Amino acid sequence: MTDSTSSQGFSTRAIHAGQEPDPLTGAVVPPIYQVSTYKQDGVGGLRGGYEYSRSANPTRTALEDCLAALERGSRGFAFASGLAAEDTLLRAVTRPGDHAVVPDDAYGGTYRLFAKVAQPWGLEHTPAHLGDLDAVRAAIRPGQTKVVWAETPTNPLLGIADIAALAEIAHAAGALLVVDNTFATPYLQSPLALGADVVVHSTTKYAGGHSDVVGGALVTSTTPATGFEDLDERVGFHQNSMGAVAGPFDAWLVLRGLKTLAVRMDRHCDNAERVVAFLSEHPRVSSVLYPGLESHQGHAVAAQQMRRFGGMVSFRLRGGVEEALGACKRAEVFTLGESLGGVESLIEHPGRMTHASVAGSVLEVPDDLIRLSVGIEDVDDLLADLEQALS
Repeated sequence: MTDSTSSQGFSTRAIHAGQEPDPLTGAVVPPIYQVSTYKQDGVGGLRGGYEYSRSANPTRTALEDCLAALERGSRGFAFASGLAAEDTLLRAVTRPGDHAVVPDDAYGGTYRLFAKVAQPWGLEHTPAHLGDLDAVRAAIRPGQTKVVWAETPTNPLLGIADIAALAEIAHAAGALLVVDNTFATPYLQSPLALGADVVVHSTTKYAGGHSDVVGGALVTSTTPATGFEDLDERVGFHQNSMGAVAGPFDAWLVLRGLKTLAVRMDRHCDNAERVVAFLSEHPRVSSVLYPGLESHQGHAVAAQQMRRFGGMVSFRLRGGVEEALGACKRAEVFTLGESLGGVESLIEHPGRMTHASVAGSVLEVPDDLIRLSVGIEDVDDLLADLEQALS
């Protein structure tokens, strides 16, 4: 991130960081460098540092530079999926015998990565309620814990973690604080500025924003925790060595999505607030989970560390699982589907869809829970659809 970029507003950075007009043609949109290899000017004579597109590609570089600028970090790294980013990070900063603290309401895919992939490899983990700082302290194993992993808001229970407080706890233990910022996006929340060491994104979601790409990203801090001063080098080495990088067209799609992230997030938030107000008064709804509600346990922390409260809403129904399944089936404007963060509104039953992998574990979600990804349609149409779906 250059000095001039660091002083610019969010949308200016989203549109221009890493995206100078093409010097050959003047094209204002970075080209898609759909190429695997590059001509060298003699042995070892690389043009711009490019030799092979697993190691680096100009379109991916543009995306990585933009992400670093938006998160105000040291370096960005773009991957083929969010889980590819997470796996690469864990291999880069932990070894067999190390330990991690994870949220007790983490995204199912993340928990599966820890429990089914990393644990057999040798990385132990302890789920903890990250809203309870004493529980986090109790979960840390001195000398063994290398990562405290946070989502805030969490998926799908919309829990809130105090990033600054978690950073202090992690750093005192000699561990990194990693924050999954997918739900909030860099427009609504800046974890690195609050002390986090690494930010994780599924760029499939709000960053891409149009449900037409799968991708992931890491952004590192300019001042990582003691003992991890070589964090950029570790992540860069493992990104190249493990090879799960974003392809040029996928990188270009995410880069295009970032240009409108701010305006989309404002509309997502506007619509979500109206949906929350509607659901809060509905007789079939037993509770609404949304950090913008003053009744939410993490509301005060969210109000401090977030610009607004996001486009994700979860709620529980008085009629239990059958009523929840029925509402999901009856929805029409809300599309029944997994994922989130696109311009279209989605509805899902986490217990049998996105979080089926945590069934029977300590992370199992309530079976009467519905999760909404509130899109940017006309909000009156969304409210009318929820009314008929819940009837």
